[in-house]
Amino acid sequence: MTERPRVRGPASYAGLRKGACGIREFFLYSVQEGLLFGILALGVFITFRCLNFPDLTVDGSYPLGAAVFALMMYRGYGPIAGVVGALAAGALAGLFTGVLHTFSRIPALLSGILTMICLYSINLRIMGRPNISLSENLGHRTIFVILRDAFPTVPEVYVRFLFLFALLVVLKFLLDAFLQTEIGLSIRATGDNETLVATQGINPDDMKLIGISLSNALVALSGAMFAQYQSFVDINMGIGMVISGLASVIVGEVLLRGKTIFVMTLQVIVGSVVYRLATAVALNWGYSIGFKPYDLKLFTGILVIVILSFPVLKEKFGKA
Repeated sequence: MTERPRVRGPASYAGLRKGACGIREFFLYSVQEGLLFGILALGVFITFRCLNFPDLTVDGSYPLGAAVFALMMYRGYGPIAGVVGALAAGALAGLFTGVLHTFSRIPALLSGILTMICLYSINLRIMGRPNISLSENLGHRTIFVILRDAFPTVPEVYVRFLFLFALLVVLKFLLDAFLQTEIGLSIRATGDNETLVATQGINPDDMKLIGISLSNALVALSGAMFAQYQSFVDINMGIGMVISGLASVIVGEVLLRGKTIFVMTLQVIVGSVVYRLATAVALNWGYSIGFKPYDLKLFTGILVIVILSFPVLKEKFGKA
């Protein structure tokens, strides 16, 4: 029977709460997850903020990246090849959503939903079963295992943190540079005013295809990295990911002000880390009043509702 390794995620916070790790480790584990989901949040930022495209493909492309990575690991490919495969698969998923919207003229929201539904079956076919273990005991040397062995004198929690921080910084600056190129500016302009973009000789449909593909490639990369982080892939790991990404974007915008690309992508990263810290603290505190790890999605939804409603509530109560 396939071994199920220890999962580092919301479910593992119970152990931290009970004293298995100190405050510093709890903080680092939470920030690590924030950095991991920061990659996903950058992808969500491209569609929701740059393109003004409500893309629900995320809930399918996130586990797609993890599933493709797991398949390639089981086929004997290394983790780097697996990550590249996940990126390509995510880009194709985004491209399919884009084609549904631009060619078939299916509304944006419905295009993402259709792709997400299709990807559920596709992910099951790729995996062959509902879950897959990537445990080192089964011979799977993920990026995190390689890094741990490369720095045996450094605690694993610090190695993971530094790697994820460096990876996210590199992705942020690459995305910043891309969004300031001619294509990147065209993508942002398409989200602001499609009609104006068309009058300048730019095809807005092409910009949508590029933007949605890039977005889901980043989302799939996040899924592949999280699969390595928790050494486990599950078919349902993508449920609610679009809400988590959107929450990160919104929280970042509340905490930081600015309209430059540098600041906007920084908002996303900060929002992702703060959001993960908030959910971790809320879940651990919530144990005393009956919360369970599976209440994370409920907490996420409530948090997003409160944040989105805050400006309206502030305006109403401010006038009163």
